[in-house]
Amino acid sequence: MSKQYPVHKTEAEWKKELGEERYRILREKGTERPHTGAYNLTFEEGKYACGACHEPLFNSDSKFDSGCGWPSFDESIEGSVEYIKDATLGMMRTEILCANCGSHLGHVFNDGPTQTGQRYCVNSLSVDFKEE
Repeated sequence: MSKQYPVHKTEAEWKKELGEERYRILREKGTERPHTGAYNLTFEEGKYACGACHEPLFNSDSKFDSGCGWPSFDESIEGSVEYIKDATLGMMRTEILCANCGSHLGHVFNDGPTQTGQRYCVNSLSVDFKEE
């Protein structure tokens, strides 16, 4: 990644800190299999923070069950997420990154069922849940 983020580490440091699977998702833009993530059907009150730098990203009151197999939110905490156009896999999508460290979270789509119309589709391994 060429952009400098507030939290900056070498890829070797990230890999050592995150472990293989989390590194694959957060730093190599991987995706976990649907319906396998720890937070897919978690609805307790709290905050979801970046799995790499621990910066808060989503409040639990923005989480909903979209049926897609990944944790879904209808909005992020203001300023916490960066949006990047993604033309991989033969389609146009919007990738979401942690604005604090540049780690891959998932994608956001304009097909959400709530008032915002947004569906942030996030890998469980991209976030940590902090219960309130």
